[in-house]
Amino acid sequence: MSSSFVAPVASVPSVPSVVPRPARMTPGVGGFVLTPATGLNAPPELAGEAAWLRGALGPATGCLLPPGPGIELRLDPEALPAEGYRLEVTAAGVDLCGGAPAGVFAGLQTLRQLLPADAFRRGRVRDGVWSMPACLIEDAPAFGWRGVMLDVARHFVPKQDVLRFVDLLAAHRLNVLHLHLTDDQGWRIEVPGWPRLTSVGAWRTASMRGARQHERFDEKPHGGFYTGDDLREIVAYAADRHITVVPEIDLPAHVQAAVAAYPSLGAVPVDGVRTRWGGLSDGVLAPTEEALGFCRDVLAEVCAIFPSRYVCVGGDEVPTGPWERMGHPDPGSLGGWFVAELAKMLAAHGRVVFGWDEVLAGGDAVPSDALIGGWRAEHGTIVAARAGFDVVACPDMSVYFDYRQGEAADEPIPVGPLLTLADVYAFRPVPSVLTAEEGARILGGQAQIWTEHMDSVRRIDYMAFPRMCAFAEAVWSGPGDFAEFTERLTSAHLARLDALGVEYRPLDGPHPWQTRPDAPGFPKTRAEREAELLELTENIRGGTVG
Repeated sequence: MSSSFVAPVASVPSVPSVVPRPARMTPGVGGFVLTPATGLNAPPELAGEAAWLRGALGPATGCLLPPGPGIELRLDPEALPAEGYRLEVTAAGVDLCGGAPAGVFAGLQTLRQLLPADAFRRGRVRDGVWSMPACLIEDAPAFGWRGVMLDVARHFVPKQDVLRFVDLLAAHRLNVLHLHLTDDQGWRIEVPGWPRLTSVGAWRTASMRGARQHERFDEKPHGGFYTGDDLREIVAYAADRHITVVPEIDLPAHVQAAVAAYPSLGAVPVDGVRTRWGGLSDGVLAPTEEALGFCRDVLAEVCAIFPSRYVCVGGDEVPTGPWERMGHPDPGSLGGWFVAELAKMLAAHGRVVFGWDEVLAGGDAVPSDALIGGWRAEHGTIVAARAGFDVVACPDMSVYFDYRQGEAADEPIPVGPLLTLADVYAFRPVPSVLTAEEGARILGGQAQIWTEHMDSVRRIDYMAFPRMCAFAEAVWSGPGDFAEFTERLTSAHLARLDALGVEYRPLDGPHPWQTRPDAPGFPKTRAEREAELLELTENIRGGTVG
């Protein structure tokens, strides 16, 4: 029995609605039909990718893809970039070639989108033809760093939900999960020799309900943490999907949870693990040998778990008041000094420090190989690139998914300026004012999911999707036409999200159960936020942003 046949033209779409948009796509005539007899061949170096495809398609389609003709996976590193691929679908079969296994895996995400949306389910819901249109797709990413930061410190995200999130990143050809593991409101990683970090620092007595300006609290304990093996599992699961997990341990500020667990580490006393959102906390490390020893132990454990070249230490929003109150003669220099010390600790493990753009205020104390996360609009990205640093562009005005999505009164917990789907789609990682040489310092872009107002995976789904689809296209495909993207989204891709069980925000506003009348927000205009950012960025190395 043949595993394929030429399907009638009317039974398959002539132009697949792929998200993110491939670089080049040429429709063919007819198509290929997946059946239980369809085989899959792959060389040993692509065994992992072949196993993933069998696991992804088998339960939904009933096609288990045994070894044999039908789908061929190949490598051609001389003809294609590492993450590039060439996918050809004809009546005779499917040929997928990548520059490296990562390229083949990216092509498999596209291949899956050529099938009906039910191919994204975890079990079979219908019998019938699983056809994909004949086409030739040649594709490669616009940027090497295509990341999403997931904050698991403000609201803990259980391990199984992190693994699900990894799968959603992979489905959109994203390749970095930046895991924000610690903050004032919670410490989420075990560290040998420091048990109170999780027995005390991983739990708080209450959480704010809505924007902090309203002073509402839910008075419910909240907490959780990952064991070392939990994190190793996440790292391995992501690596199988060609996603690098970049850990973040906030230092020397945003450490109130750690200081609550070990008061002698702090510059001044704190009142337990923080229950409030936003603003600056007195939870700052003291410039002592004990605090430096704590940092060494924490970063050594982080490096033992995470193989990522980069380790983020935050370095942002460091108040000098606690150091002034403890009588330090030069509190203004301590932020830069701390980052330099942390960079040395990471270098001893063969790693490179990653910090938010505030670390640039440390001047020459910041090592030249540091990676900078430019978050304050485009200003931090511009100054860092002009100063010769590698940069990941994550401007809040473009890619902060905690910002509100609509103007309507029923938008849940509307904080910050309006950030619509169209705004995210318009994101360009390289600011237009940079020269070609400066722009080459931009490794890519990263969306940020700060979870103060996202207390469950359902809330994360609502705030992240479909904006993450637009972000993925911005960093994989580059500039495109928003109306055409919206057509692909509504005609096909939202159905894929439905099949995956993603509770995304409808384009015309929230479902009734997605509203939060019990949790008021605090919206701002874009002009108000721009004014705040200009004031905040006056201390970025004295650099210009014009």
